[in-house]
Amino acid sequence: MAELVRLYRASDLGMRLPAYDGRKNLYTAGTLPFDARMFVVRLADEDDGTGVPPREREYRVAIKFAARADLHHLRQFIAGRQADAPQEALQVLDIVLRELANQRYVSIGRSFYSPDIRKPQRLGDGLQSWCGFYQSIRPTQMGLSLNIDMSSTAFIEPLPVIEFVAQILGKDVISRPLSDANRIKIKKALRGVKVEVTHRGNVRRKYRISGLTTQPTHELIFPIDDQMNMKSVVEYFKEMYGFTIQHPHLPCLQVGNQKKANYLPMEACKIVEGQRYTKRLNEKQITSLLKVTCQRPREQEMDILQTVYQNGYEQDPYAKEFGINISEKLTSVEARVLPAPWLKYHDTGKEKECLPHVGQWNMVNKKVINGCKVSHWACINFSRSVPEATARGFCQELAQMCQISGMEFNSEPVIPIYSARPDQVVKALKHVYNIALNKLKGKELELLLAILPDNNGPLYGDIKRICETDLGLISQCCLTKHVFKISKQYLANVSLKINVKMGGRNTVLLDAISWRIPLVSDIPTIIFGADVTHPETGEDSSPSIAAVVASQDWPEVTKYAGLVCAQAHRQELIQDLYKTWHDPQRGTVTGGMIRELLISFRKATGQKPLRIIFYRDGVSEGQFYQVLLYELDAIRKACASLEPNYQPPVTFVVVQKRHHTRLFANNHKDRSSMDKSGNILPGTVVDSKICHPTEFDFYLCSHAGIQGTSRPAHYHVLWDENNFTADEMQTLTNNLCYTYARCTRSVSVVPPAYYAHLAAFRARFYMEPEMSENQTSKSSNGTNGASVKPLPALKEKVKRVMFYC
Repeated sequence: MAELVRLYRASDLGMRLPAYDGRKNLYTAGTLPFDARMFVVRLADEDDGTGVPPREREYRVAIKFAARADLHHLRQFIAGRQADAPQEALQVLDIVLRELANQRYVSIGRSFYSPDIRKPQRLGDGLQSWCGFYQSIRPTQMGLSLNIDMSSTAFIEPLPVIEFVAQILGKDVISRPLSDANRIKIKKALRGVKVEVTHRGNVRRKYRISGLTTQPTHELIFPIDDQMNMKSVVEYFKEMYGFTIQHPHLPCLQVGNQKKANYLPMEACKIVEGQRYTKRLNEKQITSLLKVTCQRPREQEMDILQTVYQNGYEQDPYAKEFGINISEKLTSVEARVLPAPWLKYHDTGKEKECLPHVGQWNMVNKKVINGCKVSHWACINFSRSVPEATARGFCQELAQMCQISGMEFNSEPVIPIYSARPDQVVKALKHVYNIALNKLKGKELELLLAILPDNNGPLYGDIKRICETDLGLISQCCLTKHVFKISKQYLANVSLKINVKMGGRNTVLLDAISWRIPLVSDIPTIIFGADVTHPETGEDSSPSIAAVVASQDWPEVTKYAGLVCAQAHRQELIQDLYKTWHDPQRGTVTGGMIRELLISFRKATGQKPLRIIFYRDGVSEGQFYQVLLYELDAIRKACASLEPNYQPPVTFVVVQKRHHTRLFANNHKDRSSMDKSGNILPGTVVDSKICHPTEFDFYLCSHAGIQGTSRPAHYHVLWDENNFTADEMQTLTNNLCYTYARCTRSVSVVPPAYYAHLAAFRARFYMEPEMSENQTSKSSNGTNGASVKPLPALKEKVKRVMFYC
């Protein structure tokens, strides 16, 4: 296409400079001198240095007029005179502004990366991080805005293949033949990677690796002609290229298609630059990547401005052609800082009430408002390195901290601490459960403490799955490093978790118990949180998991019961909010997560909810209305199934954390306008200028930054039958962020959405462990919306409490 424009711009294209989307659309600023025309473009192949002149290929390109993008519609939309966004016009402008960057950088999604923006950093195991930037055009109240943010991602380091392999296995391993396990490890790491050959001088032919040979190079032979005369790979490379293979004990790379075997020695290949790594990073790589990406707000702001300057939009010929001008300054917006709410603790503590300071507080001199009672508990030690005396000491300290925090916690376990091997987890859990059952004469064990090795592989998930779906037991896991260190802060945090898992409450908003929260305190109100988590990239069949939590107390709104279910792979709409099925005995039966949570609210409070607030996480902009229509309908049906005319008013809010809007303090020298980390203060809310032209949305940074640049949450009220004012919605949301049970900090997303995320994440552990690489499970054929294997059901005792905390 670039060649076509170079050849024909001055003549046939009437001096127009078109922008191309890389697929089948070409955009011009104004009409072309024709409606349809065929162009012929000849491109020469790369010179492969063999002395044979490169082959020329002929391409035929048909350009025909398709449509006019409607900019009038866009103007109306930005002015607030039209409700729906003109996607096409926005897309055209986006493509125009990406054209130049596409030529300069590696483009991935809406971001661009390059090794020249900042020096790539090694992440280990043959990977490196590349810096880049995110860019998109957004319609806002100010008109069109360009959203720029810094970004980093992992690329495969352009190393000689031998070095790449040495980084994964270690230098000494490659000096001898590979074991089967190592060969499979390397095959997985290299499959699909593009390499270029280095043994032919200037000829850098590129291939994609399809696999690895099972035999070492010195055993490989292949037919050199139709008479099936064979030659060894080692001989062939020596005779043909004068190339002596130094590592004949290593396997060869298989490239090209499977039918025609094509072998390349590892040492004759180098990885091609600019290939993104799409698989999952390990812990060490994640830590290294975070070190690179984690920037103080001031530095991030400077980098964004530098990026805009480097992109030189005012000299961009495509922007010029389409008449687009871009300011080099950041937008200045008005913000308000909402005050922190007063929190209520138990009256027997020294401090009965607390006003958080800059998004945080602590439990010193405070007791939880409703302490749970734990009479029967046990402890299993799965860590070989923790002696029994240390484990006992830790359990005593933890029990004492629970008592200090305001719980009735028995100082002694039902049975002595039981030591077990991680691979005997099922046996150990059942053994302890049954022994306790016998000893308590039929009364059940209430809580299980588990001490885990720091690196415990599948152990944590196994414990949670068995306890929550099989034994109906609440568990608290503690890592070995914390057992040895025993810090007061750690014990205090664990005791907060235990209290809510056992059905207690840590704190409540003072306004809630004084009946002062607008649109919550006046009539029984239930607050829902919902989220869907999808499997990682590369897993193409495992199901997505939906979780819904709902408040079970009113007026306090701090206790949330949670439900989870598996659904078709990458399905965004929550399928089990409401469902009906046919039962041979009972006829048509109605059920689903909303219905079940409404019933449990009524059981817990003695009232039926007369208002519903629904916070929905994990929805991208393109799916807002699809999700709203489907899920609002499910909420309505669930309500109607309980009572014919039961239709409480619903407010439906989408919560987004995965966006690229960043807010910086206006003056980095003014310490009073920032928290300790240099970020904007918790409670900062922005609802003008950078928000949607017509809809009810706002950015709220409810948390204090710890490191890096805070990312505000974006709340989008898609439907509101309760007629919240902007102020009421923002204050409620901010205040709820101070009721998160697991820590004494205000959190960055509203707790019901956070809890739904935790519950969905927990449910991943309930799935059957994956089969080996070549088997696939039969029933979870989730890709085409067919049957998905349901998750094992949560036990009733577990469902009622905040087990996911």
